[in-house]
Amino acid sequence: MTDLTLTLTLADELALLVHDDDDGARRLGQPALGYGLAGALLVELALAERIDVADKKVTVLDPTPVGHPVLDQALARIAGDKPRKPAHWVDKLSKKLTEQVLDGLVAGGVLRREEDRVLLVFPRTRFPAPDGVQPEAETDARARMTAAVTSDGPVDPRTAALCALVKAVGHDRKVFAGLPRAEVRKRLKTISEGDWAATAVRKAIEEVQAAVMVAVIVPAAVS
Repeated sequence: MTDLTLTLTLADELALLVHDDDDGARRLGQPALGYGLAGALLVELALAERIDVADKKVTVLDPTPVGHPVLDQALARIAGDKPRKPAHWVDKLSKKLTEQVLDGLVAGGVLRREEDRVLLVFPRTRFPAPDGVQPEAETDARARMTAAVTSDGPVDPRTAALCALVKAVGHDRKVFAGLPRAEVRKRLKTISEGDWAATAVRKAIEEVQAAVMVAVIVPAAVS
């Protein structure tokens, strides 16, 4: 069983990547960030072989907890319901998820919470790094992803999945800023189609990625 108690989850890494290191403000607004984080939970559970997507619906392969509270809560909810489409769980799991993930990062000492008021009136909560520099976990995630898109070698499953999530929420342009856009897009497509995970797991992640992209794009188009 994968031990996730000592390492950050994909949702944690995604939250760090979409935050502004200067002032802790979120680069992705709601509900896009919540959808992305919900997708990250589903992807994590798929990689841990707890869930699968069969006939375009999320099914539970193994209800055994993985040892991380947010992931275990999500798994329990899925296990307690009938098989539903990934889009359903991307929406349902996104509720208040951003706060949960950020609270976990604060509890782990990766970020700290600051509360103040804008113009002395409007309350604001920020989540900067404790020492004012980019968290080591974020630096590691960026380094892994940059190495993945600037090489033609194999990519480990978690990094490949994180690349897919960043692309799904439309944040790949910022994460890979400074790199040739056309080459990055081509490489991301190759990674998404590569043999970096068992076929069933990769197909499940593709379904989740598609659900996140639709969830993120549709509200933006309407607005």
